Amino acid sequence: MCLGLKFKTPSFWYRRQNSEASLQEMILTPLSWAYGTGHRINTARQSSQKADMPVICIGNLVAGGSGKTPVALSLMQLISGDKLAEKPHFLTRGYGSNQKGPLLVDYFENNASEVGDESLLLAKTAFTILSADRPAGAHLAKEKNADLLIMDDGLQNSSLHKDISFVVIDGASGFGNGKLLPAGPLRETLESGFAKADAFVLIGKDKTGAVHMLPEDKPLFNVHVEVADDHKPPTTKPYIAFAGLGRPEKFYHLLQKLNYDIAGWRPFPDHYVYKRGDIYKLIEEAKEKNATLITTEKDFLRLPEEDWGTEILQMPIQLVWENEKSVVEFIRQRLKETQSLQAA
Repeated sequence: MCLGLKFKTPSFWYRRQNSEASLQEMILTPLSWAYGTGHRINTARQSSQKADMPVICIGNLVAGGSGKTPVALSLMQLISGDKLAEKPHFLTRGYGSNQKGPLLVDYFENNASEVGDESLLLAKTAFTILSADRPAGAHLAKEKNADLLIMDDGLQNSSLHKDISFVVIDGASGFGNGKLLPAGPLRETLESGFAKADAFVLIGKDKTGAVHMLPEDKPLFNVHVEVADDHKPPTTKPYIAFAGLGRPEKFYHLLQKLNYDIAGWRPFPDHYVYKRGDIYKLIEEAKEKNATLITTEKDFLRLPEEDWGTEILQMPIQLVWENEKSVVEFIRQRLKETQSLQAA
């Protein structure tokens, strides 16, 4: 959330916009007006620095759970695979970290309590710099000979100039009730966010009509979630599922879609740091129901450091682009335009 707290997403954030607002939402609405004013003032005060390499921002307009990190990981694969950059790096603020940075994350040496779960996921795929100060992170990237930065989050932070900004939209939840924090999930107004975007990425099917709100002159790319067969646990036994995400029910619905027998479901707050007591309770429940525990790859990184063996399975996901070539060509063209402007 805007205050950096571990929280469970309020249900009224994602009510249908034509349905009646709850009393809690109405009480919080004046605070949303104050949040919007504060955001505009902070944005106006920030100066933007230009990095020594192109910066691609993967952002969103809502608090938590839209799928920024999976999109960042997928774009890194596209950029590396098509040789759009020789040594691309991730740049992240390291949500949930006890480090300010700038530092180069080591997937094997660091843990989630030190650098945050998202930083570890990114570092598993490519060079990753953690820095609360984005320009300082870009400076370290230059020292590491990076030639492109993919910034996971940061659309609302203008301290570092972005050459391309993708806005990620979860098709199942869209923009929620359309209100700013804390009465709704929006981190800034739709008008402001749309103006910053160079392109949009829709994950899954549009179930809220969000696509019809988007400006028609900016491209929309579609992706869907898949689980690779070699990472897919068997569906022939019951599972106790648990997850601590912005919208943990997304994991539950994915398991349902894949025909898993869910004998129990335990949601936790976003970025929840699991304690041994939490896990022992889950293991006990699994034993009682003769089931196996299953969670997300991201949650698995936040488990207490212990060898859980086969007691807890994880399910990594991947995003599949409906038109991968058009995404690559869009990025290639925008990078050429950036280089031309710099040369002029």
